Amino acid sequence: MIQAKPQSIQQISIHRVGNKLREEELRLSKSCININEPICELLVKYFLSPFKNADYFNLHHESDLMLNEVYAFACQIFENPDKLYDQSVNLAKHLYEQSIHPKIKSGEFYVVYFKDCVVEDEVVDAVGLFKSESKETYLRVYPSGDNFEINSENGININKLDKGCLIFNTEKERGYLVCAIDSLNRGTEAKYWMDDFLHIRFRDDEFYQTGNLMSMCQSFVAQVPDVEKKEKVEIMKKAVSFLKENDKVEFDDFAGQLLQEAQMRKAFVEHKRTFEKERNVVIPDKITVSNEAVKKEAKKVKNVILLDNNYRITIDGSTEYIEKGFDPYKEMSFYKLYFNEEK
Repeated sequence: MIQAKPQSIQQISIHRVGNKLREEELRLSKSCININEPICELLVKYFLSPFKNADYFNLHHESDLMLNEVYAFACQIFENPDKLYDQSVNLAKHLYEQSIHPKIKSGEFYVVYFKDCVVEDEVVDAVGLFKSESKETYLRVYPSGDNFEINSENGININKLDKGCLIFNTEKERGYLVCAIDSLNRGTEAKYWMDDFLHIRFRDDEFYQTGNLMSMCQSFVAQVPDVEKKEKVEIMKKAVSFLKENDKVEFDDFAGQLLQEAQMRKAFVEHKRTFEKERNVVIPDKITVSNEAVKKEAKKVKNVILLDNNYRITIDGSTEYIEKGFDPYKEMSFYKLYFNEEK
């Protein structure tokens, strides 16, 4: 959980970053701005509210971490917060250079210095990078003599942050502890914020490793051939149950619990290698289980069997008392369910 008070905002610099591909301008401000406490309170809500359930990352570079521009500029800010404006200009220029996808919108770019934020029970300073791209129309009603008038204004909805990043002054040697979101874009154009501008990767911790293990299981179940849907549901239910009951997991034991047949276990191990290569991740042979990651990934597990457009079977318990068959007279498949009591 991330916490900060309105007084946490020490400095804020704002620039306008356009789309370089469309030859829109990069408009740099002349200095940091002054803001009063009521505005600070709104800004804290606007900047931090979207990060309640955000994933953790680290800034990254393949050869040398100092070659990551955002990391290098953040280091300068943490070493000398009074130089925030100078580094905000560098950050804005770096963002502008990455704004070359035709769907990227222009918008205001905020660089903010937070004092004494709380993250993972640690009190640290943070640098916030935010971009507002979408504007909304608001009605302004005001008295005029003995009557009222209505005007419209374009503004920013403080409940909808478009893009954001919080860089916390901890784990410096690993690329700082980072939270990042892009609420507008999900496709190719989203890469410019998360990948091209920030260049981040998931934090390699228990949460990340447990999540990768669960994701790998789901992708295996989704594509494994010649396995009935109820058996696929059972495999994922076993995976969730096993991880909930164990603090530490060895991959071989995990595979043995999920899959009884040797051929299936072999396919599972091969799928792990493929998954790691395709996702550019490593799933260790021994994992300390994150309960939070299990809860998060368990929500994605599908325990429903859809039958044509008429029925759905939701499986909350064991699949032991569900049988699948085929009726040659009706030329249709069927499920047979055994139970003790109808409720």
